[in-house]
Amino acid sequence: MDLRGRVALVTGGSRGIGRAIAEALARHGAAVVVNFCSSQSEAKEVVAEITTAGGRALAVQADVAETPQIEAMFRHVLETFSRVDILVNNAGFEERRMLVDLPRSDWQRILDVNLTGALICAQHAARAMIRQGTGGRIINITSIHQNSPRLGFGHYAVTKAGLWMLTKALAQELAAYGITVNAVAPGAIETDMNRATLAIPARREAILDRIPQRRIGTTNDVTGAVLFLVSEASAYVTGSTICVDGGLSI
Repeated sequence: MDLRGRVALVTGGSRGIGRAIAEALARHGAAVVVNFCSSQSEAKEVVAEITTAGGRALAVQADVAETPQIEAMFRHVLETFSRVDILVNNAGFEERRMLVDLPRSDWQRILDVNLTGALICAQHAARAMIRQGTGGRIINITSIHQNSPRLGFGHYAVTKAGLWMLTKALAQELAAYGITVNAVAPGAIETDMNRATLAIPARREAILDRIPQRRIGTTNDVTGAVLFLVSEASAYVTGSTICVDGGLSI
């Protein structure tokens, strides 16, 4: 795979799955914009790792819940690289809250970050891609919970279900411009955020009991799906979701 000459923007690209995606795209030649909200030191670490390996990378701070910050981010990207070819909408968060007790402000915040922010980023990326006239790739990182809620995380599941439908709607609108829009839905993936929990034998075993492949996924499992979707091998794939879950969603 050769992504040289292409510019990729990864939201939430400073840690976890987002970081793995940013580094994978860079390894294959793309210039990568690492978006972060608050973890500037982690974003600089990703950029340093990419540039040390001979790649090109730029860290840009923006809270995707704030439209003016998204607009400023895309202006910076286009001023620096003159184009954007790949957008990975990865930024998102979850927290345990029961829907019956969920304050309106918390509901609005998770919608703004997980769903509305993805739409605004996709709008800006798509407009740039249309102007460029060379097509593009938009990938939304959803979750296997787009299809089935998880107790205590219903609001998160709702946003991921919305992102799943947004993927289909955007794919339909943008197909005429050579822009594909797809989703990657991770299952149980080990990252720094959940490594301590997965280290508890009883907790890990309970999760493994539900996964046909009997293993916890890695960020490399997710990047493999992303790399396929940005490659020419997926040119005829749009509006689809790849579940990266070892069969958990079965």
